Amino acid sequence: MTKSSPDAYAALRIPAYRRFLSMRLTMTLCTQIMSVSVGYFVYDLTGDPLMLGFIGLAEALPAIGISLYAGHLADKLNRRNIIAACILVLLLCGFSLWMLALHSEDLGKPLLLTGIYTVIFFTGIARGFFSPTNFAFLPQLVDRETLPNAITWNSSTWEVASVTGLGIGGLLYGFIGVTATFGVMTALAALAFVFILRIAPRPVPTIDRVETATERIKEGIRFVFNNQLIISAVLLDLFAVLFGGAVALLPVFAKDILKVGPQGLGILRAAMSLGAITMAFFLAHRPLNKGAGKIMLACVAGFGLCIIGFGLSRWFMLSFFFLFLGGVLDEVSVFIRASLVQFQTPDHMKGRVSSVNSIFITSSNEIGAFESGLAASLMGTVPSVIFGGVMTLVVVGITWWKAPRLRTYDFSSKEN
Repeated sequence: MTKSSPDAYAALRIPAYRRFLSMRLTMTLCTQIMSVSVGYFVYDLTGDPLMLGFIGLAEALPAIGISLYAGHLADKLNRRNIIAACILVLLLCGFSLWMLALHSEDLGKPLLLTGIYTVIFFTGIARGFFSPTNFAFLPQLVDRETLPNAITWNSSTWEVASVTGLGIGGLLYGFIGVTATFGVMTALAALAFVFILRIAPRPVPTIDRVETATERIKEGIRFVFNNQLIISAVLLDLFAVLFGGAVALLPVFAKDILKVGPQGLGILRAAMSLGAITMAFFLAHRPLNKGAGKIMLACVAGFGLCIIGFGLSRWFMLSFFFLFLGGVLDEVSVFIRASLVQFQTPDHMKGRVSSVNSIFITSSNEIGAFESGLAASLMGTVPSVIFGGVMTLVVVGITWWKAPRLRTYDFSSKEN
């Protein structure tokens, strides 16, 4: 990054990148509507917070299991085509959920839940391929100087879609029902498929064709674990979000604690993303430079405090505020981590390195959702959220102590 005033819209001037963002927007809308509507649907059917945790687990296990091989393919095959295939699978999954909801009364609860978890399993496979490929495809659309700006807009687009998707998901579920909500979700997946096909394929990265898949996967793993900056950043995210993942329990807070129903759930789910959007637009105009490592650690600590505050709150607006502020702080951490990994990784290894990173992200989010559901069933919803926030603070302290290179990292250093 340079000290001169950046062009905040440099990446948006590139047509292929605009189509990429359109795909990202519509696909994220689809997955976020799926997240909020499936979660509330399952909780409506069962009334058990542990079942919400199983949703995250059903998606995380296949995503983690396939991720390393997906990263290998992302460094070997056409990345645009892999993304298109992932979106097609999500389109079929959305249609399947639509059909399950349409015939829910005929299926009965056990068969219906089995169908839902099976579909979520396949969405996990698609996401396992999508994440590393999407990460590796982005730098092929812009030059290195424009990449930080592209990362910022990519992140803010995801957050915009999260706000809209989560909010719309809750509102649609509350006002027109789960069946129509799944229909809207399916249409958005189809639109994302159209956008990705409008991007011309990029050249396949040059690789050593003699290496086996296993050798190439091991090379990617070694690269990540031998780079203290990358491994400390992703481990920080893993454990902080693993313990601070209160989002999976929002249906419980919305229905039983704050008593605001599915409409309130949509607003709560949108709060963190709304905060992240606010910060993302700020970063697009005022990119970080000095002291990025210290800022990242401080923001993760602040995120943990917000989770504790949310767990203690019994007032809807205060709960919204803590989630909003948590989103602001989390966006800074996400931006720094994504930029750090992009700058530290050569192009021919981006798919494999991203696949390792995706395992950590999936673990922190989806397995974090399972941890939250399990902890809530064992110690109660509110104590489990407070415990998670406290553990996030502990993780920040350990990282500050054990990872001096991350603590002193900034984007103006020669390591970029």
